[in-house]
Amino acid sequence: MSKEEKKKLKAEKKQQKVQEKQERKEARSAHKETKDREIKWGKLDNTAHLFPVIAGEGMTNVYRVAIILKEEIQQDLLQQALDMVLPKFSVFNCRLRQGMFWYYFEENGKKSPTVHEEHTYPCRYIDEHRNRSYQFRVTYYGCRINLEVFHSLTDGNGALNFLKELTYQYLRLSHPELGEKYGNRLHKDTSLNTEDSFLQNYRKSRFEKSYKSEKAYILKGSMFPEGKMGIIHGHMPVDAVKRAAKKYDATINEFLVAVFIWAIYQEYLKGMPSKRPITTSVPVNLRPYFNSVTTKNFFVMVTATFHPKTENQPFEDVIGEVKESLREQITKEHLEEIFSYNVTGEKTMILRTIPLVFKKLGMKYIYNMAASANTATITNLGNIQVAPEYEDYVDHFSVILSRSKGQNLKMCLCSYKGTLTSTISSVMKDTKLQKAFYRYLVANDIPVTIESNGVYYE
Repeated sequence: MSKEEKKKLKAEKKQQKVQEKQERKEARSAHKETKDREIKWGKLDNTAHLFPVIAGEGMTNVYRVAIILKEEIQQDLLQQALDMVLPKFSVFNCRLRQGMFWYYFEENGKKSPTVHEEHTYPCRYIDEHRNRSYQFRVTYYGCRINLEVFHSLTDGNGALNFLKELTYQYLRLSHPELGEKYGNRLHKDTSLNTEDSFLQNYRKSRFEKSYKSEKAYILKGSMFPEGKMGIIHGHMPVDAVKRAAKKYDATINEFLVAVFIWAIYQEYLKGMPSKRPITTSVPVNLRPYFNSVTTKNFFVMVTATFHPKTENQPFEDVIGEVKESLREQITKEHLEEIFSYNVTGEKTMILRTIPLVFKKLGMKYIYNMAASANTATITNLGNIQVAPEYEDYVDHFSVILSRSKGQNLKMCLCSYKGTLTSTISSVMKDTKLQKAFYRYLVANDIPVTIESNGVYYE
């Protein structure tokens, strides 16, 4: 561990001790306040059940959505904005509890989490005992506001909904003229909907056999110490990516997924055949398909696959397989079939009556079996829109995923005002895949500006 890492760790521990002392005091006060009032509680959505079971220091199941402004962040105003916004969002204003049969959410009566300057690596484990029992954190660094969320709360779109409203409130505080003009009311596009859209839209299906999955090629190499993560952002013009994708009759998402898989094929398999396919897990936002505005999780996973059968297959083979596999799966009917199967399983009487302690063992077993089916995850939040009155204050957005079992490297995509940002997060020291990915884009007339968190230079 370097001197800088030791310094960061020491500062973090010192801050945690101070915060724990304050939280114990607040907890006693909050307990007195809540004794005489009814505590609201809610169920976890279908996707959320797994995350508390498998989360830990090594696999945090925490992701980051960040907004980068054109001005330095003021800590006191960001804290004030969070204090004002949080009570309105019940999905975030809660703590996770463990019941006899399921985990559940309970209204959190404590103060908002403390906003502080970022001094550690992204997507660290959220220990509820050090975070006033909240399942998210807000930090800042320079011009960037970071929202890190435990996945049981919501998905990337739900987090983005909260982050944008938090930012609007912050800008109204830092620019009083905005506050005078627009007041402190929520923006009309901000959703507070807490519907479980899985339950609202599922069709009861036959729950007889599990999904078939094939073991995938796994990326291996020298690893960083636990908790350390390398981040590389690539900023590029959306129009240039669109032109490159059009050459292959592909969408931007299909093209970038294919380039990512191509980089794995070239750098790890060296263009040779493989017994196992390169399989990337691709989350699909279900809201547009089912007319939902829920702030809870509402997504399913599909897979993009390339199985190298011969030597030195061209990129055309890769993108052809990727397009075929994604287009077969991303239809409303198939997406509905996926989550209907999951919800039907959750609602079976036998499963509902099994105590949580045994459910956890079963879920861990199934997760460990399924973890070998994917090489990596690529998620795309698409083109992010900001309310017109705040657009000029925002530079760009970024998204970061933490590692999961068998997936030591992941990529996130999002765009804002004509610039696409790809973020590759990795717990491996080698950067050959990242270099191959961005070099291929440049070779296809896509200019890329690179930015990193400096881990690879330490």
